[in-house]
Amino acid sequence: MTQLASPHRPIPMGQLLLCGALIVTMSMGIRHSFGLWLQPITMAHGWTREDYSMAMAIQNLVWGASGPVVGWWADRSGAFKVLWAGALLYALGLVGMATASHHGAFILTTGVLIGLAQACSTYTVIFGVVGRNVTVEQRSSAMGVTAAAGSFGQFLMVPVASLLLHSMDWSSALLVLAATALAIGPLAFGLRETRFTASPGTAQAGATGLPALNAREALAQALQHRDYLLLTAGYFVCGFQLAFIGVHLPSYLRDHQLPPQAATTALSRH
Repeated sequence: MTQLASPHRPIPMGQLLLCGALIVTMSMGIRHSFGLWLQPITMAHGWTREDYSMAMAIQNLVWGASGPVVGWWADRSGAFKVLWAGALLYALGLVGMATASHHGAFILTTGVLIGLAQACSTYTVIFGVVGRNVTVEQRSSAMGVTAAAGSFGQFLMVPVASLLLHSMDWSSALLVLAATALAIGPLAFGLRETRFTASPGTAQAGATGLPALNAREALAQALQHRDYLLLTAGYFVCGFQLAFIGVHLPSYLRDHQLPPQAATTALSRH
């Protein structure tokens, strides 16, 4: 991790947790609602469910693949710019999701842009801010609060998305979510850190007493760490099954003549 090259004034704990939790709540909450749009979008465009699923799969792969690069950027430059990029990409991706009439454009916006947006506005970035601004003793608790916000976002945003779908047409509902995603930008001001720069080519001892590593060295070290590889494999399995259930469960329940509220309740609690 890049170490601070100048004295660093920590962000107040309350401000750090509030802004970080709200950002993760919105970013993860919007993501968990995408299964509700499978039937409206495929029916409107005459696509198959596989067409929609392809965009969602690409979205998750782009999110995962870009995460290390985004984390490196946030570590070097601070989270502020990265979070603003995430807000803009999320809004653009949702607008494209609402307006794209060709499958290629749908994949580019819903898959690539939103995948990049999620990398820029979720745990990769927020955990880095938390780690730089709290003591070692408080770090686990602070990260636990932030992680819980992702689950709360699912509980909150899925019913909100369902309400939007029942009160307006599906494309307008996505545009409302696009405007909501833009709120990540202003919240980024609450996570703006005092200016810092990377230590150029030197291994300075940080708060943990460990030497600073450049991106290549950090990646090489991680790939040699058995516990890290096992943890990554566990998250891969977790993410795969959650994405599969989140995308396909609403349509599956509707196929079996269950009311829309059943899908909303199941998604918000799974």
